[in-house]
Amino acid sequence: MRLSGLQKILWVFAGVAAPIFAWLLLWSDDRSDRAGTGDAPLFFADFELTDHHGMVRTDDDFAERWMLVFFGFSNCPDVCPTALSDISGWLDETGEDAARLNVIFIAVDPERDRVEAMAGYVGHFHPSIRGWTGPQDQIARAADGFRATYEKVQTKDGEYTMNHTASGLPFDAEGQFVTMIDNREPREFAVPKIRRALQEEVEKTT
Repeated sequence: MRLSGLQKILWVFAGVAAPIFAWLLLWSDDRSDRAGTGDAPLFFADFELTDHHGMVRTDDDFAERWMLVFFGFSNCPDVCPTALSDISGWLDETGEDAARLNVIFIAVDPERDRVEAMAGYVGHFHPSIRGWTGPQDQIARAADGFRATYEKVQTKDGEYTMNHTASGLPFDAEGQFVTMIDNREPREFAVPKIRRALQEEVEKTT
């Protein structure tokens, strides 16, 4: 059976939207389950990682700053470099306000992405982007805190690659999830989201 043009578009949209919707539903359900315990924190597990300058970082480093978190790995052939290039473009367009953002690229392949490798990798992108890595158990705790997923996948040539959550995860200074920013989101949509979130943050403090 042949699909019409509209049917093909709907199938493609469903393939893109379904994983994003599932992530949002999981996040929403989890926060609802915890709502009875008081203010729901951003992180549900402590972690300790190292940034690309060799400084130890924890979830406390996110306090009181708006942030955008992206999980990935330096050997990623397309999604990660494209996403970080896009994020760099968003930061360029945001201008001086970019300094108010805590943009973190967390490695999901610490076996390869040690501190030196992360420093070389994030150095190709906007200076506001920090690379974080660490032991596998700490990466797992951070991913769990953000409700991000990743897995090692063996390839036919005996090597491996990584599957992982590919969307940017933005949170305000109070640790509240702001809005999903897809890794393929056009700049004309992503930048206004960031600016709107930052403006709301200013309004909260004035």
